[in-house]
Amino acid sequence: MTTSDPFSNALSGIDNAESVGHLTHTIQPASNQIGSVLEVFYDRGYIDGFEFVEDGRAGRFEVELKGAINECGPVKPRYSAGADEFEKWEKRYLPARDYGTLVVTTSHGIMSHYEARERGIGGQVIAYVY
Repeated sequence: MTTSDPFSNALSGIDNAESVGHLTHTIQPASNQIGSVLEVFYDRGYIDGFEFVEDGRAGRFEVELKGAINECGPVKPRYSAGADEFEKWEKRYLPARDYGTLVVTTSHGIMSHYEARERGIGGQVIAYVY
């Protein structure tokens, strides 16, 4: 069965697995975008790790959860944000200042809004996690 938005399904699957206390979650189909977002989650300490498994189709990610995610989800529509505009989106999607992370896609790749602000580049807000 094909899905209309694999990225949204991946994030809602992680959110659901965390809320019921699972230690692992499988994301299928895999994509480069999902892998980059999982890398941001790992770098910020929200997951213990993830592994790409080639299965002869699109592949899948095996994600090791650690119970640190209260909520995560996609941002739709994808809003453009300048390097000095991330605070506006923090107020909208995160519960408190400097609590949680916005995931941003930039011309330099997918990164957290903290890293984008530090580099002085803007991009599109695609997801949030706290």
